Amino acid sequence: MSIKASELILNPDGSVYHLNLRPEHLAKTIITVGDPDRVGKITEHFDAIEFQTQKREFHTQTGTYKGKRISVISTGIGTDNIDIVLNELDALVNIDLEKREIKDQLTTLEIIRVGTSGSIQKEIPIDSFLISGYAAGFDSLLHFYKNENIQNHKISEALIKHTHWSPLKSKPYIVKCNDELLQKFSSDRTIKGFTATNVGFYGPQGRVLRLPVQDDDLNEKLASFNYDNMPITNLEMETAGIYCLSALLGHKALSLNAIIANRATGEFSKDPTSLVNNLITYTLDKLVE
Repeated sequence: MSIKASELILNPDGSVYHLNLRPEHLAKTIITVGDPDRVGKITEHFDAIEFQTQKREFHTQTGTYKGKRISVISTGIGTDNIDIVLNELDALVNIDLEKREIKDQLTTLEIIRVGTSGSIQKEIPIDSFLISGYAAGFDSLLHFYKNENIQNHKISEALIKHTHWSPLKSKPYIVKCNDELLQKFSSDRTIKGFTATNVGFYGPQGRVLRLPVQDDDLNEKLASFNYDNMPITNLEMETAGIYCLSALLGHKALSLNAIIANRATGEFSKDPTSLVNNLITYTLDKLVE
């Protein structure tokens, strides 16, 4: 059955609407970043760049690193953008765009997020690399899809109880990374963490400028939560969305975080640019090992 034009929107050149990509532009291994300017910081290490495009905050470059074909895509900030990026990436490989039909043979993508994050545990120092083994989504993205087979309800219910979660907020959902990628990227350089994906940067992460927050103690409650020796370690804004949609669509996903701040101690990295650059080279080298 053909997918309607209003549901799968294509540009006049046949590219998907927001990302401005056609299937031949996309590699099977994808690095996502939030900042469009960070795309070039990654591809400057490439042997060659074969294609690049930018539309709105979605900047894409595809090329090769040590012979491996990789696409680097900026998502902008937040899981609302992740909904666009993940669905359009999947459409590029798993929908025949001319016929507007789902393909019989589906393709699995490797999706690695390279981003920055703030720790909420004193023991996790700034300037470290953290891999998100699990993610808690405080947005509502997953709840718009049929999702029972990928959620960890036991952890979710324990978190709701521990934090006295307001029923006026979206119910937290818990999803995990791809185990194969977790093993591939883990090393003595990395810390395995449990990441909270927030729906905003200020109030949702407990920052107060002029607006009071609904729960003054939320960050302390999150920091003290521990499920089966697995505490929540850090806060950011995309990981849970990437994990949930990747799992639903049959893709492999992993989130790598450069810890530039520690909210518990009030510290901030003295050289976040070098830290992110080191995480970039770490990621690229792990991809080609």
